[in-house]
Amino acid sequence: MAQQTVADVMTPSPTTVDVTDTLRTVASTMAAQDIGALVVRAGTTAVGIVTDRDVVVRGLAAGLDPDSTVQDIVTGQVVTVAHTDPVETAVQVMREAAVRRVPVLDGDMLVGIVSIGDLAVERDPMSALADISRSEPNG
Repeated sequence: MAQQTVADVMTPSPTTVDVTDTLRTVASTMAAQDIGALVVRAGTTAVGIVTDRDVVVRGLAAGLDPDSTVQDIVTGQVVTVAHTDPVETAVQVMREAAVRRVPVLDGDMLVGIVSIGDLAVERDPMSALADISRSEPNG
């Protein structure tokens, strides 16, 4: 059996926002698509991930206006994995960087996103995290 790659477990074609998009746009996109994280890009380059928690805690609670840009709340360097990397590499990258989601690249092109939930469903399907990750949203 061939070794499983990130491409086998990732969510393809993730929703993205540009660093110049507003917090209001980010929140509206998340609400419309019922998702809690978006890949942030500058042009075609993935530069980070913004979560619903980032919008609230780093944005609104910190006093930023809803028309502030995503660039105001995205921090640090984004860690990525290649679509051809073994799943174990994604696990290691997430563990070392202490992140829950990682953009997946094919060269410089964004092709997916892999989350800790995706890995739990694949690696430990009987875990509570896998159960939660498989279930339909409740809100």
